[in-house]
Amino acid sequence: MRSHAAAIAWEFRQRHRWGLMALAISLLVLATIKPLILGPGQRVDFDEESFALVVVVPLTATFLYLLAVFSFGLSGDLVARQSMYPPRMFTLPVTTAALAGWPMLYGTAAMALLWLATRLFAVWPSGVDIPIVWPALLAASLLAWTQALTWMPYPLPGLRVIVTVLWLAVIDAVVLLALHFKASEPVMLAILAPHVPLAYLTARFAVARARRGDVPDWMWSGAHFGRRGADVLPRWRGRFPSPGRAQAWFEWRRHGRSLPALVAILLPFELALLFVFRDTPEIVFEILVGVLLTPPFMAAFVAATVSRSNPHAGDSHGLTPFIATRPLTSASLIAAKLKATIWSTVAAWLLVIVALPVALSLSGTSPLVIEWTRHLVEAAGTPRAIAIVLVGFTGLLASTWKQLVSSLYIGMSGREWVVKASLFVALSLLAIIVPLAHWVIGNRVVMAALWNALPWIAAVLVSFKLSAAVWIAMRLHDSRLVSDRMLVIGAASWDVAVLALYGLLVWLLPALLFRSYLLALVAILEVPLARLSAAPLALAWNRHR
Repeated sequence: MRSHAAAIAWEFRQRHRWGLMALAISLLVLATIKPLILGPGQRVDFDEESFALVVVVPLTATFLYLLAVFSFGLSGDLVARQSMYPPRMFTLPVTTAALAGWPMLYGTAAMALLWLATRLFAVWPSGVDIPIVWPALLAASLLAWTQALTWMPYPLPGLRVIVTVLWLAVIDAVVLLALHFKASEPVMLAILAPHVPLAYLTARFAVARARRGDVPDWMWSGAHFGRRGADVLPRWRGRFPSPGRAQAWFEWRRHGRSLPALVAILLPFELALLFVFRDTPEIVFEILVGVLLTPPFMAAFVAATVSRSNPHAGDSHGLTPFIATRPLTSASLIAAKLKATIWSTVAAWLLVIVALPVALSLSGTSPLVIEWTRHLVEAAGTPRAIAIVLVGFTGLLASTWKQLVSSLYIGMSGREWVVKASLFVALSLLAIIVPLAHWVIGNRVVMAALWNALPWIAAVLVSFKLSAAVWIAMRLHDSRLVSDRMLVIGAASWDVAVLALYGLLVWLLPALLFRSYLLALVAILEVPLARLSAAPLALAWNRHR
């Protein structure tokens, strides 16, 4: 029993040691800072917004990181039918109960320690009755059900997302309802206590099915699939004039449909809220913002899947021998992935563009949107209003695509520590920058100094970006991964994009507030260059090691 527990604990410690170590250090720093700011028993006056940014946002980021770690969400495909439990662990000489139980136990302990540290070390506003135990039990329940439902094999792609989101939403709704009626601590514990053992039984059943390879399929029978494959494959043989076209089709079939599938799953539930809150303009506005942010938000979840070639084959390094030995250059492999991400982005936004007007019309909320549009036209003028809408939509479209490709060079590097370190750095920056930004906005002196220094900060960032781009271009030229013609075309296309964005910003924004050179620096920073260009180098580094 001890050896089993130690082996599974070693799995988490070895694969996530830097992230867990950094988390422990951040909690230690938090415990050290609080006594320096406040005296014994002293409280600080926080409004709700300040408390949310300083405490809730870092706590949520840490919770999401632990959720991904203990549910093995960093190494699986969320929309696939197969279980997200790592297949390599099925070969361990341990029982199914141990495979399901120990990760859940470690996750529960981590959530309890997270809440204990937050309760003891965070700066809480005065007059707030801080709960004792039930938030830790809520976090453990959400983690346990996430583990159970993501480890379960499903008969349809994307069904895992539907089941998990709906069930976790039900748990959150019950908790919010209990808080609305001011339930006491014992009542909250009674509501949440049964969830962890029930989730454990579900997780044990899920791991048992996955361990014996039981993956149901409701799409079609084997005989029908054989006939369909025999009919389809001959037609596809004549449609691939080059290996690059074939690889692009393969990438679309493997990963390109993930983002449209997730958006198609979540969109009906989000748009259904328009029918519920049609008489509340503020909530309607928030729902519309949530709908428009859904594609870029979900793109962040599928980005890791896009950067891998075959996650179901146990490939955690972004490249399998099956892909590496294909008659394609590293640049062609990257180009195929980029094409698949473009198709995926366009397909996801087509769903939003088609579904949103229909939902607004049927729910009777379209007059609100028309009224908001009229106010925008009156304030900015018709040409600028059209430009603002087009820029906003283009920004969301570009943000979705950028989320899909931002981790491409990291995933293609083949170094697992690089992938996990990048994720942890992103979560750490979220936990640090948001409270820091809130403090800066509330301090007029610091805000004025930062505004005066903004051009210099942008200039330094531009220098780093251009220096990295020049170094990458030299490496691409020396290694012959990309032809000189492609390098020139890429540089010219980037220049055109920067100039177009700069001209648009100069036209939209008043010159009294923003100097033209500052807008030029912003345009340079916003158009992707260095990280995207580094993808062929990262792939070649992995492919030939």
